[in-house]
Amino acid sequence: MRFDWCLPGHAIRMNGGHVTQRVRQGRRFGLADGPGVVAQCRDLTRQVLDEWFGPRGLLDSTAVGDALLLVSEVVTNACVHGGEPYELRFDRRDGRLWVGVSDRSSVRPRPDGPHRPARASGHGLYLLQKLSTAWGWMPTGQGKTVWFEIRVADTAGLAGSG
Repeated sequence: MRFDWCLPGHAIRMNGGHVTQRVRQGRRFGLADGPGVVAQCRDLTRQVLDEWFGPRGLLDSTAVGDALLLVSEVVTNACVHGGEPYELRFDRRDGRLWVGVSDRSSVRPRPDGPHRPARASGHGLYLLQKLSTAWGWMPTGQGKTVWFEIRVADTAGLAGSG
């Protein structure tokens, strides 16, 4: 579980879910409180993937489905267990996509006992373990960030170089 390339020291300004400043290969989005935040985050994820990899590139692969599912799970967990999420962040490097969701709770994510497939809920952390190459969390000044990485196609020569 590595976090060293997430560029935590770079400042960025956000305005209502829109990036107003870009950071290297990363994007940050401020999130609005209220219903629809999970769908908003899926839409932002697809927008970033389209920008970086082109609509016919990565979007046809398993990686994009995994990214969209994991964003939905992490944002839902933030809503249920951590208060409203306030930031969605993306970074890419060396064939990896890093995604972080920040919320206002400092409580670390932990499974509610062993995974039970027949349960109607409680699958988010299990899916993170199974579908990501790495995941974790880190405290922030306003709560915590839960993050994950997935492998993606080599970014050389793909759309949206930055």
